[in-house]
Amino acid sequence: MPTHTLFVRLLALCLVFGSLVACKDEENPLTITPQLRQQVAYTKLTDTTTYATFFVDNNGAKTVDLTTGNNRLLMFRAINTYLGTAAGTGAALDATVLKNMFSNTASPFSGTANTGLNTAGVQLRNVTASSFSATDAEKERQTIEAAFPAIANASKSVSAVASEGKAGKLGTYLVDEKGIEWGQIIQKSLIGAFQLDYISNVLLSDARLSADNTTLVAGNNYTQLEQNWDEAFGILTTNGAYGGKTTATSSGESFIGSYLWEYNREDFPKLHKALLTGRAAIVNNDTKTLNEQATFIRAAMEKAIANAALGYLGKWKTGTTDAARAHAIGEGLGFIYGLRYAKLNKGDAAFSDSILNNLVYSAPTGFWALTNAKIDAATTAIKTKFNL
Repeated sequence: MPTHTLFVRLLALCLVFGSLVACKDEENPLTITPQLRQQVAYTKLTDTTTYATFFVDNNGAKTVDLTTGNNRLLMFRAINTYLGTAAGTGAALDATVLKNMFSNTASPFSGTANTGLNTAGVQLRNVTASSFSATDAEKERQTIEAAFPAIANASKSVSAVASEGKAGKLGTYLVDEKGIEWGQIIQKSLIGAFQLDYISNVLLSDARLSADNTTLVAGNNYTQLEQNWDEAFGILTTNGAYGGKTTATSSGESFIGSYLWEYNREDFPKLHKALLTGRAAIVNNDTKTLNEQATFIRAAMEKAIANAALGYLGKWKTGTTDAARAHAIGEGLGFIYGLRYAKLNKGDAAFSDSILNNLVYSAPTGFWALTNAKIDAATTAIKTKFNL
């Protein structure tokens, strides 16, 4: 068969089946042709390259939209700020307000910086535990929502000094009658159920990494695959370069973004480059590099969550006051809850719940009944599970 005839037939196959089957450039077997964008040279990506302005179409127009991810992160921040108002100002909390903020109903967000969230069209509730089956996801969402009346009830005693069987404040921390600091548990649980699960197990999952990358989402200048990756970045940080404000004492980030710095110092400096490289791999239709970066990011987050759980268990043992110990275990319990979302390490609800129950939830007096033996058993279980 003449060469030109074979080429025409191959071209026809690509045009007919292009949306279903990848037609490879034999000189660059990792590249799928045709592609929407000019290829990005990985060597141009640096630790300080600003994410949102780097990726453009062939006409120079931006293809990055971080709005959805950033709005969800801002909602998380607003919830966390509200949780702290009781201990900070002495004002009682309203469980209904928290529930509405979680589901973005009844215009719950206030303040100049947050009112736009009420009409953002997104929420946290429906993406929390969203890698689980519908039934199990709803169970996890209700578990988090059950903490809202718990902290609201404790806030009614914010002017009292807490003690065994009595809610109030231990130092600056608001706890219930069992010594449980629900504000920390809610925050850390959402780090796991929202950020870790939605980023790692949904947006960076094999299914989402196989999303359409050949056509633009209607009315937008990005493909669905590009938007999946951009949403993950937007949930992690509102900074132009993740970790770009790093100092000797702070990551300049919040929630999982901050704890990656605090509890996974090995991977933290490599994360922004991985996020950029993964996005460039999407432009380049380089599935091998894309999957490598996604796996690295997922593993880094799981390691940070596990190390944080261990770190706060250790801080309970070294704490010299009831306030310090209660605060440490509150953070620790939230991170231990989040271990059920560490799917690369085969974390699940049974593993997480077993540790939580053995530590405090099965004890009538909760925090007040903690012992070194209980802490050590939890520590051993986590280290074994995560090979730490």
